[in-house]
Amino acid sequence: MTEKPTALPHIKVLDLSRVLAGPWCTQMLADLGADVIKVEKPGEGDDTRHWGPPFLQDVQGNATPHATYFTACNRNKRSVTIDMAQPEGQALIRQMALQSDVLVENFKVGGLAKYGLDYESLKALNPRLIYCSITGFGQDGPYAGRAGYDLMIQAITGMMDITGRADGTPGGGPQRVGVALTDLFTGVYACSAILAAIEVRHRTGQGQHIDMALLDVGMAILANQAAGFLNTGKVPQRQGNSHPSLAPYQDFPTMDGAMLLAIGNDGQFARFCEASGQPQWATDPRFASNTLRVENRHALIPAMEAVTRTRTTSQWIAVLENKAVPCGPINSVGQAFADAQVVSRNLVVNQAAALVDTPHAAIKGIATVASPLRLSDTPPALLRAPPALGEHTDEVLAGLGLDAADIGKLRQQRVV
Repeated sequence: MTEKPTALPHIKVLDLSRVLAGPWCTQMLADLGADVIKVEKPGEGDDTRHWGPPFLQDVQGNATPHATYFTACNRNKRSVTIDMAQPEGQALIRQMALQSDVLVENFKVGGLAKYGLDYESLKALNPRLIYCSITGFGQDGPYAGRAGYDLMIQAITGMMDITGRADGTPGGGPQRVGVALTDLFTGVYACSAILAAIEVRHRTGQGQHIDMALLDVGMAILANQAAGFLNTGKVPQRQGNSHPSLAPYQDFPTMDGAMLLAIGNDGQFARFCEASGQPQWATDPRFASNTLRVENRHALIPAMEAVTRTRTTSQWIAVLENKAVPCGPINSVGQAFADAQVVSRNLVVNQAAALVDTPHAAIKGIATVASPLRLSDTPPALLRAPPALGEHTDEVLAGLGLDAADIGKLRQQRVV
C-alpha cells in the first residue's frame, strides 16, 4: 500500500524557538510534512530537555537525564547544534535562512538583532522568508521588553481569576489551568498565521513578519468571558466547574465518584429529567429554559445532586447516553489513554529513539500523542522521533556544502 503524501513537504522551516509555544507551532508544521530544522545551543539544547522529572526511561526502566517534556513538542524535527553567539554560527544560520521558507523564533524583542538575525537583516537576504516572532508581550508597547511565561500570562489576562472555585468555598481561589494553555494556543495561532502568510506569498512572492504575543493570545482565548465583560461591564467570577451561561453544565456526584453533565439545550434537559425519573423538572417554571435554569441554579443543582448520588457513574452514563444526553466520566490522564475511543482513534504513537548514550543505557523508545489533524488525502506523517541533541548536525551542514573537514573544524571551535 502506497503511503499518502503529506501537505507541506515543500516547506522548509528554520526553528530558533525553545520551550513550548514556538516548538508546538513548528511541530504542527513538521507533522504536516514540513522539513523543520531545530537549532539548539551546543552542549545544552532546548531548556525543556532538562525540565524533569519525569524523565525518559532506559531499557532497564531506569530514569535517564532526558526529560519527557521535550518530546511533547519536538517530533518530526531535525536537531542541529550551532552557537549563534559566534560569527561562524551566525553565518551558518544565515545560510540556512537563505534556504528556508519560514523562520520561527522566541527571543526577547531585539534579541536577534545583535547577531544580524533579525527580520530586517534576513529579509534583505531572502525576501520570500516568513519570519514569525513569538514573545510574551509583542513587539511594541510598554511591556515589549519583558520576558513572558505562560503562568504570568494566565495571571495577567484574568484567566487564573476565572479558573477555580469561588472564594469562601473549600479550595477556593485563583488557579492556573493544568497545562500551559496560552503557550499551546499561541503555537496554534502562530501556525495558522504562517499558513496564511504562505498563501499570501503565492500571490505576492514576498514573505512577511508575524508578531505573535502570548498576551494577545491570552486575551483572545478569554472568548465568551471577554465578550460578556466588554458588552455588559460585569466582571466574570470564578464558579468552579459550572458554566456562567449554561445550566446544568458541570460535575455531579455519583454513588462511586463523579460525572460530567454538559446539557446545552432544553431538549437535552427534558431527556435528562425523563431518564432520571424527574419529568416534572422539565415543566417546572423555574427550569423551563436555559436562562431560567441559570437564574435558579441554586435550587436546581442541589436537587439534581441528590438524584445523581443514587447511581454509579457507569450506570448514569449508560442511561444518559441512551437518551442522547451529553455526559461522561471525569477521567485521570491514565484513564483517558485507556478509554476505548482514544484507543480506537490510535492517539498514542510509539517511535524508536535515536541511540543516545546515557549513564545507564539507550532510551527504549518515545511515546507521544498523535496529531489531531486528520486530512483525508494528505494526513500527518511520523517521520522522526524527537531528536537527540545535535543528532542531525553533520547531515544538515553537509546540505550547506560543508565537508567533513569543515565540520570537524567548526566542532573544534565549538561552533557546533
